[in-house]
Amino acid sequence: MKKWLELPAYVSSEKWLVTLLYILPFWSVIAIVLWALYFPWYIAILFFMPAILILRKYVERVNKTHVQTTHAENALAHYARLIGHIEQQSFSSPLLEQLHGQFREKRGTASKAMGRLSYIIGQLNVRYNAFAIILNITGLWDLQWVYRLEKWKEEMKPHLPDWFEAMASFEALSSFGNLYYNNPDWTLPQIHNQSIVEAVEVGHPLIHKDKRVCNSISIPTAGHIKLVTGSNMAGKSTFLRTVGLNIVLAMSGAPVCAERLSLPPLQVYTSMRTQDALHESTSSFFAELKRLKVIIEAVEATVDNQPPALQTFFLLDEILKGTNSNDRHTGSKALIQQLIRSRGSGIIATHDLELGGLEANAEGAIENLRIEVEIENGQLHFDYKLKTGVSQSFNATLLMKQMGIKIEDESV
Repeated sequence: MKKWLELPAYVSSEKWLVTLLYILPFWSVIAIVLWALYFPWYIAILFFMPAILILRKYVERVNKTHVQTTHAENALAHYARLIGHIEQQSFSSPLLEQLHGQFREKRGTASKAMGRLSYIIGQLNVRYNAFAIILNITGLWDLQWVYRLEKWKEEMKPHLPDWFEAMASFEALSSFGNLYYNNPDWTLPQIHNQSIVEAVEVGHPLIHKDKRVCNSISIPTAGHIKLVTGSNMAGKSTFLRTVGLNIVLAMSGAPVCAERLSLPPLQVYTSMRTQDALHESTSSFFAELKRLKVIIEAVEATVDNQPPALQTFFLLDEILKGTNSNDRHTGSKALIQQLIRSRGSGIIATHDLELGGLEANAEGAIENLRIEVEIENGQLHFDYKLKTGVSQSFNATLLMKQMGIKIEDESV
């Protein structure tokens, strides 16, 4: 549809062709009468040769127009009904009034105009019918409706993109409203001009409230990293996603899954699920390095930003996991120190407990947090609660034993 909007007219721009569109149907009626009353069929068929020659000349252009518009018929009819519903409403919010105003059109409502476009495309789609050849030979059916498409485009081209944008905004806002309606215990975030994120009892939006475990966190957005350690399945990755999702919701203007969330304008960057790419001959480790490079550049590009200017906030899960333990520790330590020097802020989850030693010499720029797992009578107990300090619990060996891996005690 976008490509079609930008194409030049090839029917309405030819005056002789437009004239023929009006004359030819009458010409065909005369030819049919003469064939029925006077001429044999092989003489009467000559009267239809002009239409055949014209169709042959324009068939490729008509085919291109048809390909670009054919599948929009049903979608446009549906959009017309949606816009018609919106047009009948009244709004008090300035934003909604502005969006509502996008559907006002001097020649009628936007819903009628879009419904008309759907109808025209539907008539052009008649060419799928085997009997359409008769309509084309007698009345240039394809060109008749391409001409109407071009006339519609000439009048409405400036408005159609605005209608789609306004409809998309209404859809997004309606989804946010529905989200808030279904979760009345959520809250609207507070956007301020201070360089700090404060979240009270923030939870994962996609976990049912009966199972959801919430945590609180306060983190400066100019040169501070929370280093979260914990054993397997403790909830480190889920906590990172919890923070990230709620920041994205807040920046979108949506309610958040928290008792309270206040934050400055932030752009969230993550490195959490990097994967290898066979078509690019890229290993998972190299893919992660490419992602970290993007994050470093984003942090350095916003190093001098102060609210309300947009700041960078990153979430890194188990960085450099695709290499050996020595390189991973050395690289992770260097990355954290570089991010601190660039006044970057975010949360890093890791199994590398030695990184916890960075807090001592960071002068408050790094804080260790942990999520512990308790083992009682050979069973794992998860509380998913955030605590200060470096993790002291380990459960990998127990998990491997439960999966049938036989591990001998090397001290014996």
